[in-house]
Amino acid sequence: MRASSFVESLLVWTRSIECEALVDKLPVVSHPGYGDVENWDPKHRFVMSKFGGMRNVIESTMHLREEVEVVEDFAPVSASTLCLVHDRKFVEDFCEGKMDPRAMRRIGLPWSPSLVRRTLLEVQGTTIAARLALERRLACNAAGGTHHSFADYGSGFTIFNDLAVTAAWLRDERLAKRVLILDLDVHQGDGTAAIHAGNPDVMTVSVHCESNFPFRKQQSDLDVALEDEVGDRDYLLRLSQFLPSLLADFKPDIVLYDAGVDVHADDELGKLHISDQGLFDRDVYVLRTCLAMKIPVATVIGGGYDRDHLVLAKRHAIIVQAAVACRQWTRTRLLKSNKVTN
Repeated sequence: MRASSFVESLLVWTRSIECEALVDKLPVVSHPGYGDVENWDPKHRFVMSKFGGMRNVIESTMHLREEVEVVEDFAPVSASTLCLVHDRKFVEDFCEGKMDPRAMRRIGLPWSPSLVRRTLLEVQGTTIAARLALERRLACNAAGGTHHSFADYGSGFTIFNDLAVTAAWLRDERLAKRVLILDLDVHQGDGTAAIHAGNPDVMTVSVHCESNFPFRKQQSDLDVALEDEVGDRDYLLRLSQFLPSLLADFKPDIVLYDAGVDVHADDELGKLHISDQGLFDRDVYVLRTCLAMKIPVATVIGGGYDRDHLVLAKRHAIIVQAAVACRQWTRTRLLKSNKVTN
């Protein structure tokens, strides 16, 4: 897949930018435990198989396989890291299977020890992707985007908020001072906004469908509420109207990017009208804008819902395709710069 002429026109300013060439392989964090939950109902609205499916897509696609380094050897996140933003009792109750049944119904996932393990692995995966992004400019977590979790409860298929936790962890470890959470899932990142409300060093940005879940919205630092059925061109225009200036003004040390694919026209829970090409263009636009401004980016996959699990896995893999394309773009820029110099 190639970026459309329209997104290239929006990024024309980057052609004269001297970018650092990304020569190491793209780190993609993908633990086998992401989709390993015992007795998971394949008809459940939350598609657990998409995590393994996304990895299969990457490993079976030659140009991705050659460019990607899979990172899979890591332990679950610690309770102390979770408690940087989450209530300790909430963390302990979930991990020990003591959650009130009503609280689990609000989450919408059936509790099990294996669900606990995959949840903790997913959060740790985002912290690892963030650390790798700081080292290599760009990294992907093949999971994450659990943005409906609040400090003391989970909601909407999310338990612990990997984006909010990672932002706090980066600052606690003094790896970054200013963190931008850019959430382009179709649903507002309500939990993320609530957790970091009033924190001047963590900026929360949510571009979402106004009429979609959650129906009681929180206030992000920037909310861009879209009407139903917005298509590729209008979506990109809205994004381009604020992203470059926001990055220039806030000057984040890193961007945590939620590349939710539930904005897709065929998504079962989305109300927007974005195509596969539109997803690729969106991701290329975000990544190239950040890279041109020398801001590291760690991506997570966010939401996506489709009864065809293979189609969904391919949709989620688009962010990795876009990341590979942007890495190649940086190398092309360096080659052109060297030719001019020589």
